[in-house]
Amino acid sequence: MLLRRAGPALFGSRAAISASAEIDPIPYSGRMAKIQANADLVTRMRTALLEWYERSRRDLPWRRSRDPYAIWVSEIMLQQTRVAVVVERYQAFMARFPTVAALARASEQEVLALWSGLGYYRRARMLHKAAQLVVADRGGVMPETAADLRTLPGVGGYTSAAIASIAHGEPIAVVDGNVERVLCRLAGWDANSGKGSADLRNRIEAMAARLLDPGRPGDFNQAVMELGATVCVPRNPQCLVCPLSAGCKTRGEHKTAPRPQTATREVAHALCVRTAPDATGSDGRLDCEVLLEQRPAKSSVMPGLWELPALRGGACEADHVRMTVRHAIMQVNYIVRIRDVREEDVVARTVAGGDRRWVSLREAATMALTGLARKVLHRAGLLPARHPDSEASEAGILAMA
Repeated sequence: MLLRRAGPALFGSRAAISASAEIDPIPYSGRMAKIQANADLVTRMRTALLEWYERSRRDLPWRRSRDPYAIWVSEIMLQQTRVAVVVERYQAFMARFPTVAALARASEQEVLALWSGLGYYRRARMLHKAAQLVVADRGGVMPETAADLRTLPGVGGYTSAAIASIAHGEPIAVVDGNVERVLCRLAGWDANSGKGSADLRNRIEAMAARLLDPGRPGDFNQAVMELGATVCVPRNPQCLVCPLSAGCKTRGEHKTAPRPQTATREVAHALCVRTAPDATGSDGRLDCEVLLEQRPAKSSVMPGLWELPALRGGACEADHVRMTVRHAIMQVNYIVRIRDVREEDVVARTVAGGDRRWVSLREAATMALTGLARKVLHRAGLLPARHPDSEASEAGILAMA
């Protein structure tokens, strides 16, 4: 009942608590007891959440390190991308670029090649640019405070708070989508009303700061995010096992935004493969080459990445289809028809959209391919499945490439 009566002021700033006390018609001694009770409740919630986190947290590779660079890479990868996809890609990325200096020395194409399939390629470019600035301006030493971290390209309030609290113990709260959902449910706030969004954001941030455990800020921030990712999920939350359910004003009745409507589009691409001239592999077989096209550097969508040429007319007759694949990008589900096209027919049957060249399959495996191109080449048996779970992970490319 205490949580229901206190409402937002319970987890707000000191100013909010004081304001509540000033208008509360309770004698001074009663008001002090009420404020102290609120503090005691916050302490109990911190303890319950951290104990749950110790028991239930997932064993993720970036949680085994306090290296700010490693944490930075993981936080950038996790934006708009499922944890299951990130785990494998993170390990490969860190093996290739174990330090900020190693990342800074790499070419953009090398970075994009390891990012291929994760989507939101702008993240990779900004990460690479920021690494170069850290090496050039700071001697390869990452900033330690959230305020200094925010000076790096591509590092905003959430990412800077996550790095500073986890790597350096700075008592600063993180607020991402999972945290917003948890706190709104705790306080009984309607996060989908569309009204007073700035005010709601301020209340959420104040509540996050009030709840933060200053002694273990990194663990606490990860605990709230973990709770939102695994228990207090958008639909069908597991309230029976939630460590904060006793003080929650929602208990699974929280309104959720309707799922965005998806559109379906059909596109067609050419798969052009030839035997490499005078090229024999180590196994004695002739090497093959595939025709790839690099998107223009000034393109608003996936600049610099390599893809399969588009078929002229954007369609493929049914009797010429080699394979059909599905590929989701944001709220669009693409049905992609793939047709084999001979070298001598390339000009007539495809539309040039960028620089083209014939590439050996060994080289193609290391290039910055679009997720769709990598998926098609894998299904055609031309590339190994380097990261099979990433086939559906390229959502969001159109918005932030």
